[in-house]
Amino acid sequence: MMTDKLLPVIDPESRYFWEMCAQEKLMIQQCEDCGKHVFYPRSICPHCMSNRLRWVESSGRGRVYSYTVARRPGGPGFEKEVPYIVAIIELEEGVRMMSTIVDIPIEEVRCGMPVQVVFEKLTEEITLPKFAARLEG
Repeated sequence: MMTDKLLPVIDPESRYFWEMCAQEKLMIQQCEDCGKHVFYPRSICPHCMSNRLRWVESSGRGRVYSYTVARRPGGPGFEKEVPYIVAIIELEEGVRMMSTIVDIPIEEVRCGMPVQVVFEKLTEEITLPKFAARLEG
């Protein structure tokens, strides 16, 4: 499976995250000392500076915190996708992650809208977490 899109770089801190995305599981970290959730993957808790971070599975549910409509390609391979929605999603666990919103007409996207993670496999190594509308409940 090949793609002409720019792909995320897998580093030691993010390798497990990407491996679990390939299994359609959205993982975030949780500090074993202060208990706070952490995203993006890293080796030190940004809240208390502990190096005792463990992986936990996110519910994958969240809300649109902010968004914009990309009307120009974000790089090679995105020409056929414009316009598309780039959003900051606030997960139920309290962390925010940047992603794209799919399967929702642009004019229906709103801040505060409930969303749920969905996955798009790009290559054998990279499966992207994206978000689609979720019914309340």
